[in-house]
Amino acid sequence: MKLLQVKDKELERDFLLTNVKINRHDPNYIRPLDKDILDVFNPEKNKAFRFGEAERWVLKSDDGELLGRIAAFTNKKYKNKGDTFPVGGIGFFDCINDQRAADMLFDVAKHWLMQRGMEAMDGPINFGERDRWWGLLVEGFTPPVYCLNYNQPYYKELFENYGFRNFYNQYCYSLKVRDRLQEKFYTRHAAIAQDPNFRAEYLKKSRLEKYARDFTIVYNKAWAGHSGLKQIEEKVMLKTFRTMKPVMDEKIMWFAYYKDEPIAIWTNIPDLNFWFKYLNGRFDWWGKLKFLWYKATKKCTKFTGLVFGIVPEYQGKGVDSYIIVEGAKVIQNQLSYTDMELQWIGEFNPKMMNVSESLGTQVSRILTTYRYIFDPTREFHRHPVL
Repeated sequence: MKLLQVKDKELERDFLLTNVKINRHDPNYIRPLDKDILDVFNPEKNKAFRFGEAERWVLKSDDGELLGRIAAFTNKKYKNKGDTFPVGGIGFFDCINDQRAADMLFDVAKHWLMQRGMEAMDGPINFGERDRWWGLLVEGFTPPVYCLNYNQPYYKELFENYGFRNFYNQYCYSLKVRDRLQEKFYTRHAAIAQDPNFRAEYLKKSRLEKYARDFTIVYNKAWAGHSGLKQIEEKVMLKTFRTMKPVMDEKIMWFAYYKDEPIAIWTNIPDLNFWFKYLNGRFDWWGKLKFLWYKATKKCTKFTGLVFGIVPEYQGKGVDSYIIVEGAKVIQNQLSYTDMELQWIGEFNPKMMNVSESLGTQVSRILTTYRYIFDPTREFHRHPVL
């Protein structure tokens, strides 16, 4: 076996195809868009390069067969609550069911990170934001939603046999859209609705600037600073909304206000993999045409939760029930969705887990973020509760 550092277009292509080769016989596998993976390693596309660096390797047999791949990265902005030493990351790991092959991939990443002063590595994680390519799937091997990691079940053993330990679990939740919410939601909603200063509305594409501003206010108050999550800028959020505009469904993007000040957000998006699964990774001009065709002819029946947040001063007052019931009035009665899946919530965030479970959801998937500490004498701690 031989390890090859990705330095040219041919090996970059091999890096993409390794994922396809390992998973190609799995009926639940959906090939990610090539551009989504390549953009992670493009300094012009990924702002994480301002604070770190990344490298990729492909593992081949002596006769050139693709056996595995891995990426490693450093990021000065990557920090978890309680960390007292620098931690690097690994991700985009794929490998045949062979511990020796996996160990070669983990070793090359480990040594590269050690040379850059890292004392541990977490993985599989993304070189960038946590809303995509984060965690190893350990339960719930069903077709993945957009930008969610999918891997073979034996990967868990490859990680743990090497010495990785469970840093935290990440839970995804699913529910049937038509099911009635628990009665307590309607009771809490009614209490809030008595005050005319409260209102909720869905996003209007014609006013993206307003909603980008409102989203930024709530997000930065509710989430920034939690487990390494950083403040977002309004201009960045507006750019994101404009990028999302072609696939947005206005009526599943909800905002709540008190005296016209934004206090809560509940944002969702159609599961893009419902259409992307037909593209075989391509999103060139032909892939875009195919996407538009499938989007026009195949009604998406599933949406995924992106962000749910309430500003601190309104938490615990029933605003969560208020915005959910207001949204449900429209989603259940006007739209054709049958299923919803909430993107992962870390077990270190029990408040959000309780909100998700109170909806009457079921755990649909569990992913695990692992940690490997290079010094075996250093004590291991799981991620602390927020």
